[in-house]
Amino acid sequence: MVLGRGQVVFMAAAQPNSSALWLTDALKMFVAPQAVFRRIAENAGYGWALAALLLLTTLIGWVTVQTGLIGREVDRQTQKALENLEREQIDLLSRVELSERLEKIRKSAEFTKLIKRGEVVLAAPVSLAVSVMLIAALLFAVVALAGNKPDYPTLMAVGVYSAVVDVLAHGLRLATMMCYRTIEVDTSLGLLVPGSADDGAFRNVLSAVDPFRTWFWILVAIGLVITGQLSRRAAIVTCGLFWLVATGVRMIPIPAGGPAG
Repeated sequence: MVLGRGQVVFMAAAQPNSSALWLTDALKMFVAPQAVFRRIAENAGYGWALAALLLLTTLIGWVTVQTGLIGREVDRQTQKALENLEREQIDLLSRVELSERLEKIRKSAEFTKLIKRGEVVLAAPVSLAVSVMLIAALLFAVVALAGNKPDYPTLMAVGVYSAVVDVLAHGLRLATMMCYRTIEVDTSLGLLVPGSADDGAFRNVLSAVDPFRTWFWILVAIGLVITGQLSRRAAIVTCGLFWLVATGVRMIPIPAGGPAG
């Protein structure tokens, strides 16, 4: 059967692009990341994948709020702060001043709940999107300095599809919180060391090592090599340095926050 030129063009347009990326490719990152990165090298599409990751992150945050664990933890810290104030200041403050301090702590607790709920529902997906864009921008500069021709959509696609492990980490933390009924959960290697005064420094180092972030940078390195953005050696060195910087930042002690008068 002979087809006219118009018919051939129509059929070619109707057939889906075999190199197009789909949402199911994000799941393949757990078993066959090389295959996904090869398709990224042909078609650096990441829009639907990024939207899905942001939606899942928002959903995980919403479920976290619905568990009530955030309010429960803030209430616990608030009660502790109230008891400390009454015990330490009851002889130094008048009844009116003490009552005002207690009321201030309670109002601060309500504001803290609002902030923490906003962090998990709104700030978490925004942070994910910003971090991927920032990483892609930094890699763009590295690729250019290495003498190669950087392609920002490709670098974004590598970052987006590698970020599926971050969403997996969020989901695992949510499951752990629901299991142990606490928001104080950890997925770092610090869990391997029992807490004690003697191993404080060693535990601090291990607590900075997050297996999921390590997995993320390994995937990014693989993606940079397969898409031809960097050589194998350059990708390993670059991602290794980024991993060291990220791990070092996690080692910086952050003072515990809570309702305060």
